[in-house]
Amino acid sequence: MEKYDRNKPFNNLPLLPPNEDKVITINVLKALNKANKALAELKGIAKTLPNQSILVNTITLREAKASNEIENIFTTDDELYKSLMVKENELKDGAKEVLFYRQALWRGYDEINNKKQFDLDLVIKIYQNIQQVNDGIRPPQTKTVIKKRGGGLLGGSVVYTPPRGVDVIRHKLENLFDYINNDEAFPHDPLIKLAISHYQFEAIHPFRDGNGRTGRILTILLLLQKQLLEVPILYLSAYIIRQKEDYYYLLNKVTVADNWEKWIIYILNAIEETSVYTILKIEEIDRLFVNMNNLIKKELPHIRKETIEKIFEQPYIRPKKLVDNNVKSLNTAKKYLGQMVELGIMVPKKIGKEIIYLNIDLYNLLSDT
Repeated sequence: MEKYDRNKPFNNLPLLPPNEDKVITINVLKALNKANKALAELKGIAKTLPNQSILVNTITLREAKASNEIENIFTTDDELYKSLMVKENELKDGAKEVLFYRQALWRGYDEINNKKQFDLDLVIKIYQNIQQVNDGIRPPQTKTVIKKRGGGLLGGSVVYTPPRGVDVIRHKLENLFDYINNDEAFPHDPLIKLAISHYQFEAIHPFRDGNGRTGRILTILLLLQKQLLEVPILYLSAYIIRQKEDYYYLLNKVTVADNWEKWIIYILNAIEETSVYTILKIEEIDRLFVNMNNLIKKELPHIRKETIEKIFEQPYIRPKKLVDNNVKSLNTAKKYLGQMVELGIMVPKKIGKEIIYLNIDLYNLLSDT
């Protein structure tokens, strides 16, 4: 491998795939087996939910928050859920970032379901949604470098300089997309592809900003493209936050020492652990739903199960969101929510001039990460 100089653009970033002996090892295969088993169990148990949007909407928000925290963009849980209720211009900066990330994820979800392929257009759309900009690949005059975070003697020192030049970046992205899309030419297990492609995207670093968040959305979309999940419910950002130092250290080890094994195992462990965590959350949400449904059936038998499902789609809800074929008017919706307040199920909150309602047990369950 050519000697790497962190102060020069890494235009010689190797194309994919890496050497097979660096990728397929006994340790990688052991971790791969565990990750695939946990992910398959997650896919199966997600189908048992009466409405998968219960999980998608709520855990998507948790991922958006966690992904932003990796980039040192913070927001409170309360701001997180309120971001679904108020106008964009009324949100604080952290909550706006969460909202943009969530919108970008759903834009990518729609695109990958329609096209089934990764390409430059898809990635640019995700980036533009996250950053709320109209540009694309960073121009050569943008001399992007990655610096060490934190203080101390090495704080602010350059640790990596990504490739520079639009043609260079395009060429490396096209190779990346070909590696992901073409399973016949590149028959790696999808989870190994996920680990390798995540490194490669971060190493290419194609945009001025938002590369980390864009890259983490691409990992979710890869799971959908390869049909390992049906809906976007596996989010690795919370794991990365807990293991942030390892994340950056192992990324760098691939760059400077071609050490793919430990990086791939790190990502596979993240997939396994996050799958197990998400399974437990599904089981907790399911138990809470059953208990709440039984209580309402006993105390408020006029409220139908479809209405209860709606208060589980996300912790906060507006009365008008309950209006449907079963709840005919806004007044009826407010009446039902008021009755659920009396039962201790919902808590009213005033946001601006509007009263919205919080499913307090669901909120607490999702806030416990």
